[in-house]
Amino acid sequence: MTTEQKRQMILNAAEDAKAERINALDLQGKTLIADYFIVCSGNSDVHIRSIADKIQDALRDAGERALRVEGYREATWVLLDYGDVVVHIMREEARQHYGLEAFWQNAPLIESLREHTGDEPRKRAGSEARRD
Repeated sequence: MTTEQKRQMILNAAEDAKAERINALDLQGKTLIADYFIVCSGNSDVHIRSIADKIQDALRDAGERALRVEGYREATWVLLDYGDVVVHIMREEARQHYGLEAFWQNAPLIESLREHTGDEPRKRAGSEARRD
């Protein structure tokens, strides 16, 4: 499975699980940590675990397993590490506090339209443009 296929499968699973504010940060060439960070929010412990389960189930069905899963029991910030794609599922309060998107503000952003007007994720116009 290519990195882009994995990223898209994760975005689709997060949307299916009704994750909120789903963003993919394109880190290629910016760090060795991963090619993409997917960041999304859940509104409760149960919702966060449900998002994590949906993503893991979708990727497991495609033959991919997370290298590491962190924070599942606490469900304030769950990290799913798929090597080239790392998923951060966070409570909105934790997301605001840690500010991953602000820290990686120079990374091109691929954002979900589910929170806006459509069903398909899209890449922001001018991917090298900075976010406000």
